[in-house]
This record gives sequence, C-alpha cells and structure tokens, in this order.
Amino acid sequence: MRESFTVETDDRLQAIDITDRVERALPDDADGPVTVRSRHTTAGIVVNEAERRLLADIEAFLDDVVADEGWRHDEIDDNADSHLRALLCGGSETVPARDGVLDLGTWQSVLLVECDGPRTRTVELLR
Repeated sequence: MRESFTVETDDRLQAIDITDRVERALPDDADGPVTVRSRHTTAGIVVNEAERRLLADIEAFLDDVVADEGWRHDEIDDNADSHLRALLCGGSETVPARDGVLDLGTWQSVLLVECDGPRTRTVELLR
C-alpha cells in the first residue's frame, strides 16, 4: 500500500495534528505497521500529544534549540535552520494499525512538524 495526501501549512514553524488524515487514507483492512513519512527535508513526522499548548511548546522548543542564522547552508537558500529542526524531528514514524485504525496510545497523535513554511507538504503512508 502506498497512499498520500497533502497538508497546507500556514506558518514557518508549525506542529499540526494529522492523525485523522492518516486514518482516512488507510484502507479499511489495514493491519500491521504503517510508516507515515514526510517527503520533504524541512518537515518532520512525530508521535506526541496534540494538545494545543503542547503544540505551541513543540514549536517554541524547536525555535529555541536551533538558531535561525549563522549556518553555512544559508548561503544557498537561507533555510538551514529548517533542515536542522526537521532533523531533530525525524522524517517518519511507524505506527501499528488494526482494521484500518491507528493503534495509538491514549494521548498519542501523529503530527506533521513544518519547519520551513508556509508550504504544501506531501505525507506518504507505506505498508
């Protein structure tokens, strides 16, 4: 199985709950591991809680941990900070599915972390 969908982001740095979108893209009979991956080097996929204050904390954390300027890659396209933030998040997560539903823990959600927006991002599901 290879399914994909796009996500429109609004801000340069933004954590977005995409759990419902992932589940809608799953076949009804999906069972077993499903890899959710970003097709971009400046956006990440993480599993964490989608509480609005925590989403803001994730954004603030990534902003604080990685300086906006001073990177050699900025000489090319001025977005080295975005690549480094996405590196911290990782490009994919593998989540089990049962009967077409993600088997997540009580507070777990699948999040797209935009690090170089606003953009249109493609999320791919592999099984």
